[in-house]
Amino acid sequence: MKNQKGFTLIEIMVVVIILGLLAGLVLPKILGREEEARLSTAKTQIRSIEEALDGYKLDNGSYPTTDQGLDALIKKPETGRIPAKWREGGYLKPARIPKDPWGNDYHYFSPGNENREYEIISYGADGEPGGEGKGADIESWKIE
Repeated sequence: MKNQKGFTLIEIMVVVIILGLLAGLVLPKILGREEEARLSTAKTQIRSIEEALDGYKLDNGSYPTTDQGLDALIKKPETGRIPAKWREGGYLKPARIPKDPWGNDYHYFSPGNENREYEIISYGADGEPGGEGKGADIESWKIE
């Protein structure tokens, strides 16, 4: 009888089962963290846009209108209230409006609802207004 080395089918099956159990325990925790990271990123981006909007208002006396949109932070508006003291180079660095963590545009309204000067909204994972849980909107006035 030769001295054979290797794994038996039972040993391989035991290893596969153990790996499956570990994946079942670890993957949900990792995937949950990914969604938390996206929410945190959206909130951080909205705060950054708010700071740029505040700089725009300091220079020009008002926020960009809804029609001018967030683009007014990176290029001087040519319609509506033309800002007299628009900062050369814009108000966001780098000079681009970020997409939300799900790859969608942020929505900007000025004036906003309920006497807010403006609103910035990400429609979240589902990309649609409203929603709950992972599909809930992230709204500038609700960020703590």
